Amino acid sequence: MRRGLLLLLALSSLLLSGCASFIRNDVVAFHEWPADLQNKTYIFDRKGEKENDLEYRSYENLVRNELGRLGFAEAQDPRGANLKVVVNYRIDVRDVQTVQPVIVDPYWPSYPYYGPRWRGYYGPYYDPFWYPGPVTQYQEVHYQLFQRQLNVLITRSKDGKKLYDVTVNSEGANGSLAFAMPYMVRSAFADFPGPNGVPRRLKLEIKD
Repeated sequence: MRRGLLLLLALSSLLLSGCASFIRNDVVAFHEWPADLQNKTYIFDRKGEKENDLEYRSYENLVRNELGRLGFAEAQDPRGANLKVVVNYRIDVRDVQTVQPVIVDPYWPSYPYYGPRWRGYYGPYYDPFWYPGPVTQYQEVHYQLFQRQLNVLITRSKDGKKLYDVTVNSEGANGSLAFAMPYMVRSAFADFPGPNGVPRRLKLEIKD
């Protein structure tokens, strides 16, 4: 019985290891995007420490790639740009405490004992009639949950009018913002400009 249980657990682990992993992002975009916009030149509007922030530059490059895919062009001369793009991000952490079920084997580790004289000396796994199977217990689990956020704002240069304002929220146990940012940027421009003011949850496969 025990050997069969171990085999079942091993097969389950093998199947799970072959399954794809996903990251889920909550996205909401507010926009008044002109349907007849022809001039898609833009500049990044950087202020303060962003000018010399290597992490920011890396995330800015991800946004640049998405804008290029959508037909935008970064202006060489800031005075000739029709649009301004502002990128902001943050990551917070919170401690989580929950109660989760745990399947345990009541006879592991097992200790040999004496049964009826006609059965002789044996442990519980030698007699299927003495094995009740796994039982479920509950234990407190403590872990950290990281809350990641990205905001991209596109405005018109000449008057500052907001055209596109998207916020992406993502939660997970991975505390690396660099890990999550490529998927968050993709979510920010999915189906651009997308529905106005409609919350969406996007599921993206994590690439190795």
